[in-house]
Amino acid sequence: MPEERDRDKPPESPILERTAKSLQENVTNSATVASASYSLTGGIILFGVIGYSLDRWKGTSPWFLLGGLLLGLVVGFYQLAKVVWYR
Repeated sequence: MPEERDRDKPPESPILERTAKSLQENVTNSATVASASYSLTGGIILFGVIGYSLDRWKGTSPWFLLGGLLLGLVVGFYQLAKVVWYR
């Protein structure tokens, strides 16, 4: 009895369909930019932690930490620039 199942389904709205399609397009288009921003943040944190660990191990106060943060910035902005320029 497929007719009974069709009666139970709510009618489809063209506005709802357009809204869902628009949302899906926006999410798809923003995925690469979100990935680049995560790599910027992750690069700074990762290289900062590595620099901090090297400072504690070697006993050199802020130098490896500053170098790690700088390297994290360079790597993160490189990833961000790749997304912006090659998109």
